[in-house]
Amino acid sequence: MKSKVDIKKVAITAINDELASINNLLNSIDDQFVEAVNLILRSEGRVIVTGIGKSAIIAQKIVATFNSTGSPSVFLHAADAIHGDLGLVRKEDVVIALSKSGETPEIKVLVPLLKGRQNKLIAIVGNTSSYLARQADIVLDATVEKEACPNNLAPTSSTTVQLVLGDALAISLLEMRGFTPSDFAKFHPGGALGKRMFMTVGDLAINNEVPKVDKDESIENAIIEITSKRLGATAVLDNGQLVGIITDGDLRRMIQKHSDYLNLTAKDAMSANPRTIQYDELVVEALSQMRENNITQLPVKKDDEYVGVIHLHDILREGIF
Repeated sequence: MKSKVDIKKVAITAINDELASINNLLNSIDDQFVEAVNLILRSEGRVIVTGIGKSAIIAQKIVATFNSTGSPSVFLHAADAIHGDLGLVRKEDVVIALSKSGETPEIKVLVPLLKGRQNKLIAIVGNTSSYLARQADIVLDATVEKEACPNNLAPTSSTTVQLVLGDALAISLLEMRGFTPSDFAKFHPGGALGKRMFMTVGDLAINNEVPKVDKDESIENAIIEITSKRLGATAVLDNGQLVGIITDGDLRRMIQKHSDYLNLTAKDAMSANPRTIQYDELVVEALSQMRENNITQLPVKKDDEYVGVIHLHDILREGIF
């Protein structure tokens, strides 16, 4: 069993080895890289990313990054491609093949098939003299001096370099396409960014009760309404129009001021002319108002009609901060 000091040393060495491999990638950002980006931009098809073994796993991640940043992409396992799945490749698609050696049997079978279909081929390869490199239209050099594995066997530095090159391609394409945070949100509607860009106050308020009392109702009824609707507040209405709000804080201040508070009515305890937000406003705007005014609830209106309450907890539960 190695000591903790030895374990730390091994881990730091592995990280430094991979950092060195990434730094060497700076030499690979050359005219071939620029040509690869332009080829994908010009293409009317998708990006097909293929590989075998650990390279196939990295290929899947590159596909996910491409798709989420505006470059339609499909993963194709090299072994599956030569056993029937090659049919998913269209003639207008650009193919990126990942391989450390560039000499694996599956790649040697697949490449002539792709060339015969006249697909453009980009190689991310760790051996620029390999079969794959010789056959590719564009070669991105992913050579590493050594793996982070002390035996120089387990794919570590080589797969990291493949991944970083894939990220560099994706980000370059993103910039060239003028891909914006709003575009990103469209591809991530379930994430926090998507919610910030698209979720409205109504999307949350519709799930809540609609607490309300008339301005002349007893304070006892107001307390019951606040308690039963569990939003820490109730709207106060006059002939159906919103004229005030009573929050838990308003109740505490009322009790401090009035020993006979049970004889009061809702209008005696309410905060008049409360801040409101429209049903179709974005949730981020509601959050901004809450922060700016140090409040936790906002009455929600559709035009002039009071329709409910949005609470800070509703927003936080959605992961919007």
